[in-house]
Amino acid sequence: MTGLPMVHPDPSLPRRVTIYEVGPRDGLQNEAGLVPVDDKVEFIERLIAAGLPIVEATSFVHPSWVPQLADAAEVVARLPMDGPVPLPVLVPNERGLDRALEAGVRHVAIFASATETFARKNLNSTVEDQFTMFEPVVERARAAGLDVRAYVSMCFGDPWEGPVDPVQVVRVGRRLLDLGATQLSLGDTIGVGTPGHVSRLVSELVAAGVGVERLAMHFHDTYGQALANTLAALRCGVTTFDASAGGLGGCPYAESATGNLATEDLVWMLDGLGIEHGVDLDALVRTSAWMAGVLGRQSPSAVVRALSSS
Repeated sequence: MTGLPMVHPDPSLPRRVTIYEVGPRDGLQNEAGLVPVDDKVEFIERLIAAGLPIVEATSFVHPSWVPQLADAAEVVARLPMDGPVPLPVLVPNERGLDRALEAGVRHVAIFASATETFARKNLNSTVEDQFTMFEPVVERARAAGLDVRAYVSMCFGDPWEGPVDPVQVVRVGRRLLDLGATQLSLGDTIGVGTPGHVSRLVSELVAAGVGVERLAMHFHDTYGQALANTLAALRCGVTTFDASAGGLGGCPYAESATGNLATEDLVWMLDGLGIEHGVDLDALVRTSAWMAGVLGRQSPSAVVRALSSS
């Protein structure tokens, strides 16, 4: 495999970032055809071998909500949940947490909404009532020694409500941190964010007392803005970025949410900026090309397509 970006470090940017790989969960959850357990486990193992420092494995969601993840317990049972690489799982409620605890999971995530319509469609709740639902989940998880991440969806725009006021996102984010979440992942669920909006949202959160080190960004590339938004977040000091190998994924509850930021595209940009991340790009590209074969289609990632054909 050939092709490496020219390296031109920017001393104003962070020297190292953490890539939070969401491909096995967020990347696969919207696939219509069921991916075999063997392939899911191999996918995760290959991502770990490629150097991804965190790999979100699956979700203990009810099978009727996301049929693709109905095999979550079987997948987790075949993975080293106490290994050096954290393998978080998404838990939608206390029953999901029960299943995670039974499986020996050490890292969990909850999934909140910044908007009323998406809370109703995705959580069957209101924005306010979601905190009542999440409070016992976070409390019990932290009491059991688990790390708890909080996703916040629709942070930049909502397909039903339109643009989302950063103040609204700050309010939801602060409440989740007050419950005991250790990190906020801010989701541009339908990919409408732009760099100025990213900078404004981060600055509003920091002004509200949220340390930038507690923030992660979760960009979708619907309008081709994911890398530009990542650079804007880097300039704000954010050092954790969600990405999906091969650019797989979307959101099953928002049809306009197309693919996640591709991990390979993120790595290529970080390499060009001289920012450390610990990921072996060649191994990652091979993994995503393999998964594209499993799914029977070309990878959405521009870097995977470019390096696979070189």
